[in-house]
Amino acid sequence: MDKLSLITRNVEEIVTLDELKELIESKKRLTAYVGYEPSGKIHMGHVLTVNKLLDLQNVGFEIIVLLADLHAYLNEKGELEEIHGMAKENKEAFVAMGLDPNKTTFVLGGSDEYNLSNKDGFQMTPEYQMLSHRLMSHITEQRAIRSMKMIARDPKNMKTSNVIYPVLQVADIVELGIDVAVGGMDQRKIHMLARDVMPKLGLRAPICIHIPILVGLDGTKMSSSKENYISVDDSREQVKQKISGAFCPKQVEDNPIVQLFRYHLFPRFSEVTIKRPDKFGGDLHYASYDSLERDFVSDTLHPLDLKNAAIEYVNDILDPVREVLI
Repeated sequence: MDKLSLITRNVEEIVTLDELKELIESKKRLTAYVGYEPSGKIHMGHVLTVNKLLDLQNVGFEIIVLLADLHAYLNEKGELEEIHGMAKENKEAFVAMGLDPNKTTFVLGGSDEYNLSNKDGFQMTPEYQMLSHRLMSHITEQRAIRSMKMIARDPKNMKTSNVIYPVLQVADIVELGIDVAVGGMDQRKIHMLARDVMPKLGLRAPICIHIPILVGLDGTKMSSSKENYISVDDSREQVKQKISGAFCPKQVEDNPIVQLFRYHLFPRFSEVTIKRPDKFGGDLHYASYDSLERDFVSDTLHPLDLKNAAIEYVNDILDPVREVLI
């Protein structure tokens, strides 16, 4: 698979594709980043962005992972001591999921407590604070609030900290020297804010790669309150129970099991085998997601067989993570 195909697979949107093509054809050092609030459990929704970082790393990008401690604090995700402990676990999990520690820089924004990189605490410097003030002078209150609607912990009762949050995220992109910003579609409005405001300060806007938001195991929006997701530290038995009981209609749209194969399994395995007894036709072997999807929608592939295979492959992905977290 060529560089462009690898970068663009399984993405919802690229802003803009022409800029991306020009970038990867250049001879410059290439950087891509994603920011995670270190809060709560890491689940397969987070792993989706890790998969894209792996694609970018494999074509030569240097990866920066911002473990956004100050952002998590501003978004009411806990006290800083708790957040910092979670950040350390996050780093260990992301490396276990395949990110090369020698080609990935892990950054804390507000602290150097774990010495994750030489950029730790960059959000506390006078230069960063001045940059934030300059950005604020070009961003309206309404635009900042609108960009936080899908991210804020309580979007109906936003605090001043929520208004500051997107400004700091734009400042992160500037300060870290990012070429490509990666995130879910919930990050789109903040990324578009960066693309609008950075040129006003004479800065080059980032290219943005947006990953789709996947449904939870029950077929509804993935939510921590519903616990309708697979966590990276779930045991093998928990993964089996969750996938066995998951929603799996005879359709592709909003089917969480089919999504596991498309977005998580085929990007990591060159071939997927669906094991079946001989009386049901024997094993099926797939070298691509498209061929598996065709068999599923044509009833050649039964949902139970699909689930059983998903259990084995998801557990194979998560085994290295369990080793470092448990």
